[in-house]
Amino acid sequence: MAQRVTVSDGVNKKTSRVRVAVRLRPYMEKQDEKAEGSCVRGLDSKNLEIINWRNATETVKYHFDVFHGEKTTQQEVFLSSVKPILSHALNGQNASVFAYGPTGAGKTHTMLGSSEQPGVIPRAVREVFNQVRSRDEEGWNYSIAISYLEIYNEKVLDLLSPSSQDLPIRENKDKNILIPGLTDTVISSFSDFEKHFVPATLNRTTASTKLNQRSSRSHAILLIKVVRTQRTLPHRQQTGKLYLVDLAGSEDNRRTGNQGIRLKESGAINLSLFTLSKVVDSLNSGTSCRVPYRDSKLTRLLQDSLGGSAHSVMITNIAPEYKYYFDTFTTLNFAAKSKLIVNKPFTRETVAVPVLSVKRSREDHETKVSGSEPQKKKQKDERKTAEESSSPHGHHSLSEPSVMDRLIALEKQIMGCQDKDGLAMMTYVTQSRKEIQELKEKQKEFESKARLFSQRSGETSTEKPEPVFKNSTAPLQRKQSNATKTTRKQAVVQPLQVSQLQPLHQIAIVKKPSVCVKKEKLSDVVEPPDGKENLMNSWESHLDTSVLELSREKILSVLNTGSIKELKILQQIGDKKAKLILGWREIHGHFTKVETLPCDTTK
Repeated sequence: MAQRVTVSDGVNKKTSRVRVAVRLRPYMEKQDEKAEGSCVRGLDSKNLEIINWRNATETVKYHFDVFHGEKTTQQEVFLSSVKPILSHALNGQNASVFAYGPTGAGKTHTMLGSSEQPGVIPRAVREVFNQVRSRDEEGWNYSIAISYLEIYNEKVLDLLSPSSQDLPIRENKDKNILIPGLTDTVISSFSDFEKHFVPATLNRTTASTKLNQRSSRSHAILLIKVVRTQRTLPHRQQTGKLYLVDLAGSEDNRRTGNQGIRLKESGAINLSLFTLSKVVDSLNSGTSCRVPYRDSKLTRLLQDSLGGSAHSVMITNIAPEYKYYFDTFTTLNFAAKSKLIVNKPFTRETVAVPVLSVKRSREDHETKVSGSEPQKKKQKDERKTAEESSSPHGHHSLSEPSVMDRLIALEKQIMGCQDKDGLAMMTYVTQSRKEIQELKEKQKEFESKARLFSQRSGETSTEKPEPVFKNSTAPLQRKQSNATKTTRKQAVVQPLQVSQLQPLHQIAIVKKPSVCVKKEKLSDVVEPPDGKENLMNSWESHLDTSVLELSREKILSVLNTGSIKELKILQQIGDKKAKLILGWREIHGHFTKVETLPCDTTK
């Protein structure tokens, strides 16, 4: 049994910033007729400048941890940028090295190199084995395993096992990124590493474009897992991981000439690199916003390297030619943002629990508990052991008696080691059971008394039965409605709207052929009185003739000068009739009287 213990590194700081190294590859093309030369120039070992594209007379300066010029060798890049973080992988921590830059800038040459000039990956593996041999006398046993994969079109493929399909990415309870089904090959020497790594490299997807004869069409990640175990007690075990990543370069399809499958590959590459830039922006924002690690499989695997628990180094590759100017400019801006990311590395360690001490303590505990157990329990256990020893199947396996003894001892320990909470629960249960029993007894008493009452009531059947519980209060009754109560009259007041007032005996209605007036009595429009109010024959008699005349003049003014909206205010005139009235008015002129509308078209 082992338990996971997180131990902070005492030698290094609790936080580690991402180190950024910029490497400028040599000028590979002949200078054109304009003799423009290089657009980037190194100032010293940490500073460089690039021409400002807004103003050619100005330059933009950048400051990084390390700047490698055109004449820097592979050995110098490895010693200054990569070698200092390899010791962390041997001490149970994570380390990460990845190359970033546009296509054709020299990323694969920096990571892999050639047989004459090996790159970061072979030099790092050789250095890991050298450090393991130098630590052989410290009392630790080391085990090294490698895994090699590529991310092609957002699919995780195992390069050590080419027949494998797309592998999933998972995260365990300790927030560690895992890939189930990924081949994990144990190696014991550098020659053993070359035997597995060289064929796997040939399985990586590459193709030719206009800018690069052997362009990487996928992101390649080499994982080196170092596990060291202490030889003496308590047999501590520390696990460190080293990620060596060769990213595919961002591509401008207008210059690379990609078509078909190459266009699809470049789209997947650019999308993953764009997600990587969003992750860097989120980490540098300083707010508690969501970091989009899950938006791409590349950022999912680099989650530990960017903002995680790894010592990270980013080698930024740039090109000096002017045709790469904008790619170089954006790459330098991305590198400047990446160096602000802070990681929190820690040591992953597991400690084995001493088995012997645990067994002894259990035996001592059993002897203490056995004195407090009842005698019946002991006799029952002895009978079980006797039956097990006398069973006919006892001679088939020598390990069965010992297993049974352990199970019996475990049962004794569980039964004897009841804590205070368990005892309190048992007492609570017993008390509740007693209360339930008392309630049941009281219920039986009430039932017996009810039977006695029923028997007595049967004996005195001649007498008027009386209820057991008398209620002196009168029963609730619904109140009778008073029929003689006079109904209350309510007055209804209807407002008088002058704008919608109709003539006394006529109502104007517009029809298609001409404007006519439909004569209708007021009694047909207004409902007859209900006998409660408005007992008069009509309200016309109460109106002054001047008011009626004024209302007719207003209606005529609306008919002669009103718009469609104002005409629609009149009763029984809609949108269609209002348009007909306007047309009639334009042809025949203004209306003179309301009564002459239905039959006379003269002015």
